[in-house]
Amino acid sequence: QVQLVESGGGLVQAGGSLRLSCAASGRTFSSYTVGWFRQAPGKVREFVGDIRWTGGNTYFADFADFVKGRFTASRDNTKNTVYLQMNALIPEDTALYYCAATPRFDRASDYTTSGAYAYWGQGTQVTVSS
Repeated sequence: QVQLVESGGGLVQAGGSLRLSCAASGRTFSSYTVGWFRQAPGKVREFVGDIRWTGGNTYFADFADFVKGRFTASRDNTKNTVYLQMNALIPEDTALYYCAATPRFDRASDYTTSGAYAYWGQGTQVTVSS
């Protein structure tokens, strides 16, 4: 069993930055794929990005088009934590952000869907003011 706890959300002005953290406990999850999703009021949950282990100390990150070039992902396996660095934030980024994890890391899986993930955090609110 893996427990995930997000942190780092808050209120920021447009153009600003935030770094979300997703800390895992329960087991080492350096090989787990971790995804980020968000849900704005009245909207469906949407995929933001994921970071997947590709062997050794190498990871591959992929992002939805609407955040590409603005968001990056990284992980610190010594802290069992994955980060989502969000830059150039816009009001449309306002949402509750969730991290999720799965022990899968194969290239064939689709990590852009909620159903790919077995473990979820409670979410952290990001609000971007104009």
